[in-house]
Amino acid sequence: MTPTQDDDASRARPGEPATDVGRRDPIAVAYELWREHGWEDAADGMALVTSLSRVNQLMTERIERTLRPYELSFARYELLRLLAFTSTGRVAMTRLGSLLQVHPTSVTSVVARLERQGHVERLRRTTDRRVVLASITGSGRHVAEVATRALNEDVFSRPGLPLEDVRTMTRLLGSLRGHLGDMTTP
Repeated sequence: MTPTQDDDASRARPGEPATDVGRRDPIAVAYELWREHGWEDAADGMALVTSLSRVNQLMTERIERTLRPYELSFARYELLRLLAFTSTGRVAMTRLGSLLQVHPTSVTSVVARLERQGHVERLRRTTDRRVVLASITGSGRHVAEVATRALNEDVFSRPGLPLEDVRTMTRLLGSLRGHLGDMTTP
């Protein structure tokens, strides 16, 4: 972004808290600057993408704060929750990547960390020893349940918008995800 003339006046001076400075929404400022520089046709998209990125950061901070007492990242939580939802508590490692929408290397890393924590173990399928399964342990089931209660209370039940707006936003984001090539059919 191009600095504005009053930027020097809005910067924190030594000893001043940064929260007292720059009370304007930086995305709104960027939007104005995009338009001023002749990029009107891209200004709305820039504001959308930047807003989504910022909301992701803010939500990730809330989720991480909620999961910290359980020593879980959101990726580890998702894997535990997925395994806990299954009737057997086991899923093939190769299937986990597509279910969680992550690269197989990430699945291996997440499973390894959960193994070290005692929440998951790797097993070989008895009918085909080539297939490696991630299997949730008793402690994994326990932490999945208490972490789910915490997330439901602290994040999912109070995402920051009224319920009708949440539903509208979810529908709109589903449309955007589909447009970008993501799987959106139930």
